[in-house]
Amino acid sequence: MLPLRYSAGWRVASIVLLTLVLISTLMPAVWFWPDRSGFVNWFVHVDKWFHGITFVFLAVWFAGQYRRKSYWRIGVGLLFFGVLIEACQRLVTYRSADWLDVAADATGIAVGLAVAMAGLGGWSLWVENRLARIRAEASGD
Repeated sequence: MLPLRYSAGWRVASIVLLTLVLISTLMPAVWFWPDRSGFVNWFVHVDKWFHGITFVFLAVWFAGQYRRKSYWRIGVGLLFFGVLIEACQRLVTYRSADWLDVAADATGIAVGLAVAMAGLGGWSLWVENRLARIRAEASGD
């Protein structure tokens, strides 16, 4: 992990984030859409995009907290998380597991880690340093 002042807070936020992603993938997909057939037609076309974008975000999130040499661990861990999501979806009757979702997850992970390597990695350290400067300016130091 990067030398973060609030590493415990970042870890808690990460656990909350992963929990929210898991819960959202296990919720019934049609609870907010009145026309089920219209929803199913729409959802079939965007489901893979949801997976990919979610995993881009997760990869960038974790790359913001860890050194570049740990990116491969982030990739493996997130890929395992994607497989876990599909296994859990297989256990509920109102969702279905799809290996193409795991492929979309893997694509998102690759894109997210590429974005991190291109310069967005370590963003949480930048945020902490920026907040420290703001606090110092506010206190008159």
